[in-house]
Amino acid sequence: MIENPIYLDHSATTPVDPLVIEAMIPYWTEGYGNPSSVHHFGRIAKQGLETARRSIANLLNCKPAELIFTGCGSESDNLAVKGVMMAARAAGRGNHLVTSIVEHEAVLHTAEHLRDVHGFELTILGVDQFGRVDPQAVADALRPDTVLVSIMAANNEVGTIQPISEIGQIARQHGALFHTDAIQAANLMEWDMQTMPIDLLSLAPHKFYGPKGVGLLYAKTGIDMEPVIIGGGQENGRRAGTVNVPFAVGAAKALELAVKDRLSYIEHVTDLRDRLISGITAAFPGDEVTLTGHPTERLPHHASFAFKNLNGNDLIIQLDALGVSSSSGSACSSGNPKPSAILQAMGYAPEWCIGGLRLTVGKQNNKAEIDYLIKQMPESISRLQRFSELARG
Repeated sequence: MIENPIYLDHSATTPVDPLVIEAMIPYWTEGYGNPSSVHHFGRIAKQGLETARRSIANLLNCKPAELIFTGCGSESDNLAVKGVMMAARAAGRGNHLVTSIVEHEAVLHTAEHLRDVHGFELTILGVDQFGRVDPQAVADALRPDTVLVSIMAANNEVGTIQPISEIGQIARQHGALFHTDAIQAANLMEWDMQTMPIDLLSLAPHKFYGPKGVGLLYAKTGIDMEPVIIGGGQENGRRAGTVNVPFAVGAAKALELAVKDRLSYIEHVTDLRDRLISGITAAFPGDEVTLTGHPTERLPHHASFAFKNLNGNDLIIQLDALGVSSSSGSACSSGNPKPSAILQAMGYAPEWCIGGLRLTVGKQNNKAEIDYLIKQMPESISRLQRFSELARG
């Protein structure tokens, strides 16, 4: 094991803040009742759960009843997309869904499942060379039977921020609902559900120093959804299953800290991100490496690259041996040697599409760690290039 490993994979998950752990502990040791129980211990758990719900509602400027606790961000996406489309079909309100080619699999694969298994109509929009969806393309895709538009706030693999306010306004003017997967951007953008044209919003606290195993879905009052998990009346009948009270409390505390520290956090990670981008692009010729994603409209903690004729997973192994934890893209598909569908959608040639590298910084990182990585990378890349040349011929 490396004595002082460097963690640069915060888009995959973040360490849990000690203050979040402190807030959760009492609901394992004292208020451990089932929040559906009416006895003393159940009432303590219920109070903790609803206090957490009210806290999150205040931070998002929405109603507590508009928040649903789920098991993870992927479940929140599934409930938003599948739940809304199934309810709309049952009510005869429409059969058409619009999304993009660069969505997280929890949205894109769910949309494809609705099309292939349940016969819904689906439009999948392309993106430009930076991974951005054109709002005009959204407008052009809308039909009289369009129920839902689902476009992520920011891409997990290349960090590009989407024009969600403009897209949301277009959907609203047309009468369609707008869902955004904000899982990568929750602590890096300001959210106000009273002013933003968003009807459904997915969050995952483990991306902003909260626990894994809990997700959040904001669903505006009046939206009908078929539950994805059936079997109980929890969450106002929208998500069956005993709510994980400690994790709900942890989610609320994590979001509270994220909102409080957002500006200083963004300043810190932006400085490190820019140091990464400038250092790595300066260390290699332009015909060997390229920055992927939008050069300016990108997440402040997110640096992503593509290396020509290299396998991103091989590079991750090399960096791990040096004590640096990184990713080739989505943590959900790491280890998969197939070309990146995101880079392909952005128009990259095949020789670039397996060489993705994602470096995402957090609050515990510092400039010395970034400089160490930049210094070590040329030798690692050179070694992989020699292996790659031998393998090709």
